[in-house]
Amino acid sequence: MDNKELKREKLNLPNDGKKLLLHSCCAPCSGEVMEALIASDIDFTIYFYNPNIHPRNEYDLRKEENIRFAEKHGIPFVDADYDVDHWFELAKGMENEPERGIRCTMCFDMRFEKTAEYAAEHGFDVISSSLGISRWKNMEQINDCGLRAASRHTDMEYWTLNWRKKGGSARMLEISKREKFYMQEYCGCAYSLRDTNRWRMANGREKIELGKYYYGEDEQ
Repeated sequence: MDNKELKREKLNLPNDGKKLLLHSCCAPCSGEVMEALIASDIDFTIYFYNPNIHPRNEYDLRKEENIRFAEKHGIPFVDADYDVDHWFELAKGMENEPERGIRCTMCFDMRFEKTAEYAAEHGFDVISSSLGISRWKNMEQINDCGLRAASRHTDMEYWTLNWRKKGGSARMLEISKREKFYMQEYCGCAYSLRDTNRWRMANGREKIELGKYYYGEDEQ
């Protein structure tokens, strides 16, 4: 165990929670969260429900990277449905909304509501997500959606811990490089891919090549 691991603060679930269902968006974001939970002896399961991710091969790659890391640590992994048609239906009229706007709120709500439903049906009293560790995300927006989803179920808590603090962001990058996780170049949805490519082309860069870059190898 290195010094950074030794400096991790021991975590406790809120309100004397017993069992955590952690919504995971991808391996790079969840790596540090998972290792922090393991170091704190917290009983948790990974819940992978991300029908926003487009196209399907990108979805499969992100999911398999997450499964690989979960299996390495012996963490249970729930592979939820790729309910992409429903996601696009909910996104109608929001196609041109900016990142962190109402389309993202819809997306977080959809994923957290499904997470909370599964948690309620399978004996989890706390839910949380690795989404908040990314500096590209709005922490308040994510927590609002998580709290709203948890509030619909009796005796369920959404854990609002800021995973970025106390070295979390730095360890996230270190773990990603150590594990050579797939490096995602856009948030995940079709509109994020479209807008990122538009920006790249306007700034003299090539369009994103899916499945090309990995942390610690061939970094841009």
